Order: sequence, then structure tokens, then C-alpha cells
Amino acid sequence: MTAGLRAFRRRILTPALSSTSLEVRGFRKKNPTAQELLETVGRSFLEGYGRIVEAPDSQAAEPRLEAIPREFRGFAYEGAAMACSIMDALPGSRGRRLSGLLAGRGGAHTYMAYVGIGWAMARLPRMLHPGTQDTDPLLRWLILDGYGFHQAYFHTDRYVRGQHRERKLPWPEDQASYAHRAVDQGIGRALWFVGGTDVDAVLALVDAFPPARRGDLFSGVGLAATYAGGAGADELLRLREGVGAYRPQLLQGSAFAAEAREHAGLTVPHTLLATEVLCGMKPHEAAGVCRDLRPGASDRVDTPAYETWRQGIAGAIVSEGRS
Repeated sequence: MTAGLRAFRRRILTPALSSTSLEVRGFRKKNPTAQELLETVGRSFLEGYGRIVEAPDSQAAEPRLEAIPREFRGFAYEGAAMACSIMDALPGSRGRRLSGLLAGRGGAHTYMAYVGIGWAMARLPRMLHPGTQDTDPLLRWLILDGYGFHQAYFHTDRYVRGQHRERKLPWPEDQASYAHRAVDQGIGRALWFVGGTDVDAVLALVDAFPPARRGDLFSGVGLAATYAGGAGADELLRLREGVGAYRPQLLQGSAFAAEAREHAGLTVPHTLLATEVLCGMKPHEAAGVCRDLRPGASDRVDTPAYETWRQGIAGAIVSEGRS
């Protein structure tokens, strides 16, 4: 395929840039700085998506992905993974784009890439859904996290304001009970965007959900507040105090974000601020808790080990944190 045809393919397959506008989405605009941050996150996601669609293969897209500023590079790889998953599903595809991305520089962004697969799952017909058999059995729940984020971001009235919960998720039936919880973790991340990083607005959005869902939602909020940023120290402290009994889940999400950024070498000042205020730890310390408690293959005897891991992180952060 010629460069011109690849550029045309990018134009027709890449979502419109306007879809990332807070105005278009109907999300809260706290202030111009927060709005610019969240919209830059969206643009970076679409940039990563578009680079994959335009490139002849995943490796060819790497230089452009690596050139994206470090604060937003993880979001670009998230978009890239979505594009890989969609292109792998297209007729005539050899199905190697996603594996190529993860085998290259995208391997440092596994957390974000798995979330991107969930975005593709939300956009593709079920018959074309990406397979999960070759994904990490511990981290593959992040695919549903990405699915939940997508649904809340693009179908906000139904999934956020209406607190809709799907009866049947695109996931194996024997894992359905936890699948809903993984989706809620993604919805929680989206609430940080829907609320425009306004802590009071985000707390009100979560409080509208049934209590049984709030722990997972606050886990997603903590992850987004730490990974995407957008809140100052006073706001983060208000968030930490405002979640009440769900503080362990909030801190677990924050630690997860620190691990994702540390693992990719993308830790930025707002990561440091968030983990210090929320967890009472430096990012590398919070990430270290995640790594130390991560179960090995021989330890994965419960269903799912992912939840046991999350609970262990929450407990350790609460007991070891200095805040």
C-alpha cells in the first residue's frame, strides 16, 4: 500500500478530533487548564491511533509514538493498541499488529495497551472481537476496564447519569460476576473526565451509583487522578477525605497508575503529587507495592487473582502509607 493510500486509510478510520472536546462530550469544564489537559489526552490517544492506521506495520509507527511528550505518550500507546486491534480484525489482515506493538516499544505500555484493546472491543461487532487467549491472564481484566471507560465516555447519559449495567458482557460466562466489576473500574476512570477533574463533581457522580459499585468506581477515579492528573494538592486531599470508607480502593487505583507510569518510564510531576497526597508515598514506592504483591503464575489459584492483587495493594498502601 502506498503512503497516499495509508494516509487516506487514516482519514477514514480515525475518529474525529472533535470527539475529544469537552464541549462536544458535555463534560464539566472546571477551568481552561483542566480542559486543555483532558482534551490533550484525547488528542494524544487519537494521534497514537492514527499513527498505527497510517503506518505499514506497528514497528514503523514507533518513532512517531515515541516523539509524543512523555506526559501523554501512554495515552498514545493506548490509542495505538485500539487501532492495532481493529486493524487485526479487518478482512485480509494477518492479525499481527497488536502482537508487533507489544513486542516492540509498546511492551513498556502493557497496562495502557490492554485498556486500548477494550476500546476496540466496544467498537467492533462481537464476531470480530479481539481474542484474549494470548494476553496475560492477570492483566487481561484491564481490557474490560477499557471497555467500561469507552462506554462511559461515549455513552455518558446511559452509563454515568443512568448508571446502566449491561446484562451480558463480551466476556466468558464463567467470569461474568467479576467482569462487571472490571467494567466499573473503567467507568470510574471515565468519571474523572466527565467531571472535568473537579473533585466535588466527581464525588457527586460516584455517589449517584449504588454503594456496591462505588469501591470499584473510586479505584478508577484514583487511577485517573494519578495517571492523567488535573488536580492540585488541596483538591487531591479533598478527594482523599471525601471518599470515606472507599479510601483503600482509591489508593489502590493511585498505586496502579504509579506502576503504569513507572513501568513505562513516564513518571511526571503530577504523578509524584498524586501519590504523595493520596498514598503518602513516592511513585516508585507505590509502584513497588504493586510489583511486590503481584502474584506469579503458580499463585493464580483463585478467581480472579487480579482482585486478590488489588485487595493486597489496597491493604498495603493503607498500612504503609504516611498520609
